Amino acid sequence: MTTAKEVTSQIWEMANRLRGNMDASEYRNYILGFMFYRYLSERQEKYLFDNKVFDENPDNISGINEEYVKEASGEYLADYLDDIAGSLGYAIEPQYMWRTIVDEVNNNKITPDTFQNMFESFDNNLRLNSKATQDFTGVFDDMNLNNSRLGNTTAARAKALTQIIDLVDQVDYQDDNGKDILAEIYEFLIAKFAENSGKKAGEFYTPHRVSEVLAKLATVSFDQSISKPSVYDFACGSGSLLLTVQKEIKNKILYYGQELNTTTYNLARMNLLMNDVSYDRMTLKNADTLEQDWPDGVDAQGIDHPRNFDVVVANPPYSQRWDNDDRKLKDPRFKDYGLAPKTKADYAFLLHGLYHLDQNGTMAIVLPHGVLFRGAKEGKIREALLKKNQIDAIIGMPAGLFYSTGIPTVILVLKKNKANKDVLFIDASKGFEKGKNQNILRDEDIDKIINTYKERKDVERYAHVASFDEIKENDFNLNIPRYVDTFVPEPPVDLKKVAADLHETNIEIQKNQKELVGMLKELTSDDDDIMDGLNAIIKELEEETRD
Repeated sequence: MTTAKEVTSQIWEMANRLRGNMDASEYRNYILGFMFYRYLSERQEKYLFDNKVFDENPDNISGINEEYVKEASGEYLADYLDDIAGSLGYAIEPQYMWRTIVDEVNNNKITPDTFQNMFESFDNNLRLNSKATQDFTGVFDDMNLNNSRLGNTTAARAKALTQIIDLVDQVDYQDDNGKDILAEIYEFLIAKFAENSGKKAGEFYTPHRVSEVLAKLATVSFDQSISKPSVYDFACGSGSLLLTVQKEIKNKILYYGQELNTTTYNLARMNLLMNDVSYDRMTLKNADTLEQDWPDGVDAQGIDHPRNFDVVVANPPYSQRWDNDDRKLKDPRFKDYGLAPKTKADYAFLLHGLYHLDQNGTMAIVLPHGVLFRGAKEGKIREALLKKNQIDAIIGMPAGLFYSTGIPTVILVLKKNKANKDVLFIDASKGFEKGKNQNILRDEDIDKIINTYKERKDVERYAHVASFDEIKENDFNLNIPRYVDTFVPEPPVDLKKVAADLHETNIEIQKNQKELVGMLKELTSDDDDIMDGLNAIIKELEEETRD
């Protein structure tokens, strides 16, 4: 049976043959960009077919593109585009539909200007639905059509782009049962590009198994009756972590995310839309989370109106530099806790997420181990969080789970409305499978973490529920070994057995030496010096044997 993973491998092999000297992280923008364009075009075809918008509607969706070209022309084109954009948030003109472009490629009718005109047309039509403008504007900007690594001439670049279109068009986005697996393929490709991007991978991708742990921890106590649940990731990368939460919540989610890197922000928009998240259920922003509070925040009159969320999840960049100017002490996100140090923004990210957490919500965030024990400003923030009873659990994760770093990380679970004052510590650092390039969490590792979090009780050498007083006695140091003793004592030594083993060993040695002496005595030589040396060795061995 054809699987998303198999299709991804096929695409990857073909892409590697085509990309030449272009870096994989750069070629990614073209592969994923054209996949997204194909998705939008085919989604528009489905909309036109399902809603029977034409005077003569074809019996099969395969004929919809031809009918669209025929009927949406001249003075009627604007009406069709208005209707499509009003429902989908975007509208593609007939001559730029995917099937039309592929036909031109196959018939060698494509021109170097085609691609530029195609994307300009897409952007121009976004004005038809102002509610969706933010979700689509500039989404293809990372596909640099004049990139010299595509080719040294306009014609060469056009040829390279047509090869990518041919690659993307060859792929069947359905499995053998007819199930649409495009979203899965897209996710696998993002992971594949992350795997081959080294340290850059951390900028846009959280490994899926880690995302699963975060999503499950953040939704253990989630109220499934909430009709419009909201989820926020303030360092959302490609959006994969946001999408993982979807599997844990029954009702359709309202997604909010912020991402500083523009290329990664574009990936996130594509990823959510291709996972069947409609534009009116996603609000993503390309901005610096720490510099300006969002969503909402302080208005022109200085009054704070933060938007709060049922679930907050995040894997922000670790120990990043930030501007901790004293003016930020007035920022409502930080004023009750203090500012994180300039060289380590970890707690600044945490406080931003906590600030936007609903009173009954849960937040799960991945951070480096240092946040548990570093002193000075971070120690004061940690103490304030504990005194406010906002840290619910701390889970030490295995090293080597991430593409971008081999350092061990920790997951902090936070709440604003805790019923108890204790903190659950879990040492999950030894629960993993060794992979080729990174360590991997197995199903049993994830289940053990989640079940331990739910049961909230001591597990020998794995988990401990620490009281507030116990933590206070440790000067609010949360380093996991202070609370979870993972030391496995050596079994007691049986001295009688050791003595008996030594006696048997000595007997065996003496036996072997006697046999060796017998063999040495059989050796002869005409050289007196050699015989003198040999006899000396025999004498020494015989004396050792007598002893």
